[in-house]
Amino acid sequence: MLTAEQIVAAQKSQMDTLFGLTQKAFEGVEKLVELNLQATKAALSESANNAQALLSVKDAQELLNLQASMVQPLAEKTVAYSRHLYDIASGTGAEFSKAAEATASDAQKKFMAVVDNASKNAPAGSETAVAVMKSAVSAANNAIESVQKAVKQATDMAEANFNTVAATAVNATKTAAKKR
Repeated sequence: MLTAEQIVAAQKSQMDTLFGLTQKAFEGVEKLVELNLQATKAALSESANNAQALLSVKDAQELLNLQASMVQPLAEKTVAYSRHLYDIASGTGAEFSKAAEATASDAQKKFMAVVDNASKNAPAGSETAVAVMKSAVSAANNAIESVQKAVKQATDMAEANFNTVAATAVNATKTAAKKR
């Protein structure tokens, strides 16, 4: 039986976890807003500079050269923006994952304590049932760990693929710009 103090402590722990997650979510949104503000300022400044450069063009060849020179930096900036966006999202997601893992670990410990307590107070002859229960809990814990490892591997693979695609995109624009 849980005491009033234990219930209050559990609720306080849950509230602290919720507050921490809320704070991390707001930090992620704040970073996203800051990134978008910086990108917007840079885009406006570049647009003004590009407009001036376009207005100073004297012939078609100069226009083509100017256009080619604008493609490369734009692609690099797009990749950089995407990278920052990915970093913000993955960092915030990692914080949520840590909190979820900690909560799941705590719940597993509490459940195992209940199972151990029940096994100590179980009537004679129920050892087999208790062993089956402990085995099921152990199997569930192993399954959870396997899923967590698989998610981590998938996340690492996705990040590697993102980096490869970004590098390929930048290299493709460099090659296209050199051909012009």
